Amino acid sequence: MPRGRYSLHDPHDQTLLAEEHFQCAPGPTGWRYVSQLTTPSGDHAGSVDLALDELGRPIRLELHAASWQVRGAALDGVTWVRTDPTGSHATEGNVRAHAFTGTSPAFLVATARLLRLTPSSSATRVRLVAFTDPVLAPRTVDQSWALIAREAHTTDNAPLIVDEYQVTALDTGERHTVHLAGDVVLAAPGIELEDLQSPPSVFP
Repeated sequence: MPRGRYSLHDPHDQTLLAEEHFQCAPGPTGWRYVSQLTTPSGDHAGSVDLALDELGRPIRLELHAASWQVRGAALDGVTWVRTDPTGSHATEGNVRAHAFTGTSPAFLVATARLLRLTPSSSATRVRLVAFTDPVLAPRTVDQSWALIAREAHTTDNAPLIVDEYQVTALDTGERHTVHLAGDVVLAAPGIELEDLQSPPSVFP
């Protein structure tokens, strides 16, 4: 069960936005990721709880940020309920999309798990609902994912398989690279792996 800490930065000016303390693990029905976020000063900033089924679909999502809350799941596309800080207003949403995304590294692992690309696969288009900080506002985004390299790196234990993805935002054409090892993000725009206490899990 990998445990560790990511630092989350503004991808444009590299300002530190938060730290995300996480643990994740595959299970008999899929994969689960839980984390707590703190501000640079150490204050609590939110949490992530994401569970996928064996096909990589989100069967449960719960996000908290700035007293806002989102609960969602894959249902007729993806469906969610967003609650304001007072708890007096809740709005429902539904989009014909494949999954969710957001600032947490969990969503990069989840999208890669959903698509299950191989180095010989062509680029695959995916529609996601992004929850944007700080108020978890929903926004539908279209991306293209391609697995452009898979390399084995020697470690003291088993070889570490690192996948390099090229992700393209289809509305702007902006491209960036994501490096994953199992269920851990090694590098991505705005994300740095600062600490890892056990090796990444290997998906079957």
